[in-house]
Amino acid sequence: MSGERLARLAAPGLVGALLLCGWEALVRWRQVPPYVLPGPLAVARALAQDGASLGASLVFTLEVTGLALLGSAALGGLLAVLLAQSRWIEHSLFPYAVVLQVTPIVSIAPLIIIWVQDTFLALLVCAWVVAFFPVLSNTTLGLRSADPHLVELFRLYGATRWQTLAHLQLPSALPYFLAGLRISGGLALVGAVVAEFVAGTGGAETGLAFRILESGYRLQIPRMFAALLLLASAGVAIHVALSALSHWLLRHWHASALPPER
Repeated sequence: MSGERLARLAAPGLVGALLLCGWEALVRWRQVPPYVLPGPLAVARALAQDGASLGASLVFTLEVTGLALLGSAALGGLLAVLLAQSRWIEHSLFPYAVVLQVTPIVSIAPLIIIWVQDTFLALLVCAWVVAFFPVLSNTTLGLRSADPHLVELFRLYGATRWQTLAHLQLPSALPYFLAGLRISGGLALVGAVVAEFVAGTGGAETGLAFRILESGYRLQIPRMFAALLLLASAGVAIHVALSALSHWLLRHWHASALPPER
């Protein structure tokens, strides 16, 4: 590992360590009660004590997030291909996708949970609604952004619409699709947590969001912070995994993944 790369990795860790030390020192100096603001050591103890239950809840939340992301990638990509075939189809259907995106999930999650009897499926639908639009919009833009000169060249050589789609438009749209997928990864987690909050307030035990509510009701604030830490770590892990996937798929040919010239 080069010194420059090691420095890039070490710098955030150093800043994080300084922030944690400052946080712990401030809590001890001001004698802040743990039910108001626990220190990092109290959060670590809560995570060690309740790691099993919090870990099981994390797995549940990640299952909802992962399936919602897969559904968003599949349906968003397929619908984008459909919209790219005709401006009339795009103008007819795309506004409804925008309606789904701009409608706050907090307002429709209670209805979805009422209408869909299975709790897991209801959470999955809520997370999918949040994560669907970035994949659709980015992929549609990518399909429309194929080089028009190359499109004309394909037509000149007698390529069919599906040959043009497979050999020109889809490769051109891949970076856009992956960018939308990275955005949707975080949004799927947000949608799953929001839906779990709604289900949790109704008494349904679900994932980490329910643990946060439960800890708040019992004033177990260190445990709440431990659940928040797991959620934040899960979000970072999703982003890193999707970024690595994007780099792996684009590293040999797309400018965004090529190393900078020195």
